[in-house]
Amino acid sequence: MVRRGLFSLALVFGAILPSLGGRVRLIDGVLGGVRRSKARRPELVSRSVNDTTEWKLRVTENSGVCETTPGVYQASGYVDIAANKSIFFWYFDARNNSKTTPLALWFNGGLGPCRINNDSASVSLNHFSWNTNANMLFIDQPIGTDWSHGTTDVGTSDEAAEDIWTFLQAFLSDIRFAHLQQRNLALWGQSYCGHYLPAFAAHFLDQNTAIGAGTIPGIPLNLKILGIGNGFTDPIIQYPAYMSYAGTNPYHPLVDPIWIDQSNYAWTKPGGCKEQAIACDNSNNDTICSKAQDFCDYFIYSALLGDYDPYYVLSENPDPYPADITDYMDSIQKTVGAEVQWGASDAVYDNFAATGDLMRSSRPKLEKAINAGVRTILYAGDADYIVNYQGVGALADALNTQFTEEYNQQEFSNFTVHGQVAGLYKNAGTFSYLRVYGAGHLVPAYKYGNLDYGEAALQMFDQIMSDQSLFST
Repeated sequence: MVRRGLFSLALVFGAILPSLGGRVRLIDGVLGGVRRSKARRPELVSRSVNDTTEWKLRVTENSGVCETTPGVYQASGYVDIAANKSIFFWYFDARNNSKTTPLALWFNGGLGPCRINNDSASVSLNHFSWNTNANMLFIDQPIGTDWSHGTTDVGTSDEAAEDIWTFLQAFLSDIRFAHLQQRNLALWGQSYCGHYLPAFAAHFLDQNTAIGAGTIPGIPLNLKILGIGNGFTDPIIQYPAYMSYAGTNPYHPLVDPIWIDQSNYAWTKPGGCKEQAIACDNSNNDTICSKAQDFCDYFIYSALLGDYDPYYVLSENPDPYPADITDYMDSIQKTVGAEVQWGASDAVYDNFAATGDLMRSSRPKLEKAINAGVRTILYAGDADYIVNYQGVGALADALNTQFTEEYNQQEFSNFTVHGQVAGLYKNAGTFSYLRVYGAGHLVPAYKYGNLDYGEAALQMFDQIMSDQSLFST
């Protein structure tokens, strides 16, 4: 797939390198391409993971790793959702009022209780961690990424949603975590979570309805919050932003205009990226969608990278920040109960590339969640090219929800943090959009002005988690 941070990570560090080797993959000469030499994944007869007799939790409590705040409970380990499906998790109580605060799930890096130091071998406490005022559950998914292991059969966001639903049913059934069943639930993530989280939210809502109707057993999930950072959700809306951002962003052009002209032609020409993306969306066909991904990433995304780091265009490529955490992850593996070496399976990448899941729009599922009353925020660091703020802003403008008319009538306001301007925002009903100044792809990992690393992101998070619209301080 095309985005660093595509799949979940080791997850808990304030600034970390994402999985899939930490860089966009070069596949048959294409960054983010599709491996044509590999046989397509077989169609699966069944992916059932609902047999509760196979559910099991294996937990290491209070390992002392990462979260060193006195009295804060943590637990890490595995939820076995099937005979050969083990999903790794790392849970942290809130530092404040953990007995009453909501539960937030996070599927990427950049905000946890500790930050990797520049020596790549040690960490420091993160004073702006998102578990300051929320109970946080970090999840390595799909299986085959990072410390999760087992059968790597997930190849679409919808399939991933099934596994995460089952994971939560097992997790919340355990006596150690059952007290979280009635808490408000929030889904947060970035990058490919622009696909994942709408699929997760839509699936959770459907499952809750089925439980209410008595057609399936289970624990209803009290889904209240959806937060997506620099998320890739709708290719037809967001691909043009690669051309616009490469030529006109707040910092500097990324490539010579001739490359932008060529990518614009690749987008608009007959049989080009736009037509292929539309064909994928209309057909929902793996072959059509996979070919569309390969074409679009070669002629647009990959062609416009330039010499700057695509995750933080203020630095030349590669940006040395964040530090590589591979050695550190290996050093703590046994302590936190992980059973395999940290990393990502090629099989997971190939599964998603073979289905072309990236090219299928998740916008209808996002709209479904918003219209169901789930408070939702789209936020984006404006120094990120990979899923840039112009594309995320275009997505916000294009949404068709109960708040569309109100949103379109709003003007942007400065988002200030203790008087420091840190971005621009809009609110409409329970929907918000935030552009974060000076932040790269992992928004909570960056600082701006006189603010500290992650300080602006924590204010955003705390406000949304408190079921409030964004406001300045």
